[in-house]
Amino acid sequence: MKKWVLGSLIGLLVVCFGVGTLFAAPIKVGFFAPLTGFAAADGASAKNAVMLAVEKINKSGGINGNKVELVVYDDRVNPKESVAIANKLIEKDKVVAVVSGSYSTPTRVTAPIFNKAGIPMVAGYAVDPSITKAGPYIFRTGFLGEIEGKAAGEVAVNLLKAKKLAIFTIDNDFGRALSKGFHARVKKFGGKVVYEHAFAIGTKDFSAMLTKVKELSPDLLFISGYYEEAALAVKQARELGLTCKILGEEGFDSPKFLELAGGAAEGVVITTNLNRDDPRPFVQDFIKAYKAKYGMEPDMVGASSYDAFMVVVNAIRKAGPNSKAIRDAIAATKDFEGLTGRIAQFNKLGEAMKPVQVQIVKKGAFHYFAQISDPEIITPPDK
Repeated sequence: MKKWVLGSLIGLLVVCFGVGTLFAAPIKVGFFAPLTGFAAADGASAKNAVMLAVEKINKSGGINGNKVELVVYDDRVNPKESVAIANKLIEKDKVVAVVSGSYSTPTRVTAPIFNKAGIPMVAGYAVDPSITKAGPYIFRTGFLGEIEGKAAGEVAVNLLKAKKLAIFTIDNDFGRALSKGFHARVKKFGGKVVYEHAFAIGTKDFSAMLTKVKELSPDLLFISGYYEEAALAVKQARELGLTCKILGEEGFDSPKFLELAGGAAEGVVITTNLNRDDPRPFVQDFIKAYKAKYGMEPDMVGASSYDAFMVVVNAIRKAGPNSKAIRDAIAATKDFEGLTGRIAQFNKLGEAMKPVQVQIVKKGAFHYFAQISDPEIITPPDK
């Protein structure tokens, strides 16, 4: 009797909801980010934004009736840890695709592993050019460092009208790529770099560099770095009496920068990947939902990781949970409306074509300043 009742109940559920929905296995998507260590704030931002997307998708019925399971690992910006994570995601977790919510180093070392395994990976904001060169299964929704550097040079000479410039470059792949692009664009329009200094991650004292800059009286100081170094450099610059314009990049784009720099952040302009004043309703809905759930404003790291995840989700909707088909669907993506702008397409190298956002700090918050959409600047290389 009990078996008959149970069988009847199952039969009723199948009629109401369908066999696929009733017994559908979750679709596993891998995710890694720096959840501990010096970059923990960025990692939390990336994870929080993607979890917001997962919750929204699953509440609305999942992807074609299948719930999404995000398999999360902390890479600590450690390449050895990242390699181990990649192998776990492939061999143990059996994910169909992966999103990198991390920096260039973990993303760069895992890209060849995922490509060899035939698992598509989409990087949210890692800038190193070697990432997508790992092979046809690797994509990026953010900018190459050199493209963002070119955009910063455009802002410096053509929007902020600076002719005499100084540069502080963080001494890693990220900083060097930004500097290369910046130099190229500034030189094209007759700007002159009068001082450049590379500094290490974790630098606390910028006084010697800033004293030299003050003596040279540039029109603008361009700083590449992450939120902690950025905040210290900006704060010390203003304390030293430096009055020139300060231009930063996406590493500044964090609530932590605004918190640590305080009033010194006022008027700082940055090139980045999120326009807080974007009028599109779904962007404003995301900003409100993020703030309501996590008690803080989202940043470009979160928005970029969200977009990377949604590119994967859209591909699964079209192609199903098959890694090869997902890769092909990502490659065929056109006019994807992301939080960070419209991705016209991915080129044959897996790079996104989209505009660079420019923000300015006003009354302690990031706001729209400009958008760089010149194809000469934003078109990524395809080899």
